[in-house]
Amino acid sequence: MKRPVPAESASALIDEMIAELTDWRGKTLASIRKSILEADPEIIEEWKWMGSPVWSCDGMIAVGNAHKDKVKITFAHGANLPDPDKLFNAGLGGNAWRAIDLFEGDKINERALKDLVRAAVEYNQTKLKGKAPAGARAKVHKSKK
Repeated sequence: MKRPVPAESASALIDEMIAELTDWRGKTLASIRKSILEADPEIIEEWKWMGSPVWSCDGMIAVGNAHKDKVKITFAHGANLPDPDKLFNAGLGGNAWRAIDLFEGDKINERALKDLVRAAVEYNQTKLKGKAPAGARAKVHKSKK
């Protein structure tokens, strides 16, 4: 059985990954990381799936990936989170995950990202207690007539 990477090592691996991304993707991922960590002091960094930075607090919040043409931040429970600023622009068809794809030149609303991260933390904490979080969108199923 694999052992988890200690938090200090995970943070060092994320530092290394960002340093190796010498173009706009490294700067973008560093900025996203900073906003996520500032959103809640209890957030920890993890290194999973052989090379993905993961941010967690009472469960997974988001995964970050740098692709050839974009930086993708995927929220594990994004479908259950309020997104009044419309940050989610990818993965909208799934039942749980939602993502933010950032391309070269894109800027992200830091306040809105921090609000989204805080909502994810709240979701995780209330999920542990067995009740729906305040502000979460209710799932509406429409019957076909």
